[in-house]
Amino acid sequence: MSLDRKKMRRKTISITQAAAVAAIYVTLTYLFAPISFGAVQFRIAEALTILPVFTVAAVPGLFAGCLIGNILGGAMLPDIIFGSIATLIGAVFTYLLRKKYPPFLAVIPPILSNTIIIPFILRYAYGVEMAFPLIVLWVFVGEVGSCGVLGGLLYFVLEKRRYIFPQKKEEK
Repeated sequence: MSLDRKKMRRKTISITQAAAVAAIYVTLTYLFAPISFGAVQFRIAEALTILPVFTVAAVPGLFAGCLIGNILGGAMLPDIIFGSIATLIGAVFTYLLRKKYPPFLAVIPPILSNTIIIPFILRYAYGVEMAFPLIVLWVFVGEVGSCGVLGGLLYFVLEKRRYIFPQKKEEK
């Protein structure tokens, strides 16, 4: 296969993976909408934030999925923007740290980014009047459950099936 065809094939695979991640994120957010939004939330789709360990294509896929999921879920504009950015930050750092630390630590960036950003959205966009430390605690608990527990389980399932995420040799 020529070099141009290989490049085009890799690009097509990457775009397809990003689109698939976005579609799965939107579907999970929409299907579990009652627990995906609000002061106390458990967004099952956030388990997908482990995917940048396997492919860089998951980074734009997660951002697009969160953005679309928030729009379809009826989120307020600050949540659509900054909630999606929180997921993007978590995904980028998961990807950047994937080779430097043990895999079980890959769940930390999205937990931290969401725990830092989402409480401000809940307070100022939605007017949640709960004590701010309690908002932070609830977001943290939800993120540990979705990113930490479910994302960790997803990692161990996918680790045995890395062939799902074909990559260039130097990315592995």
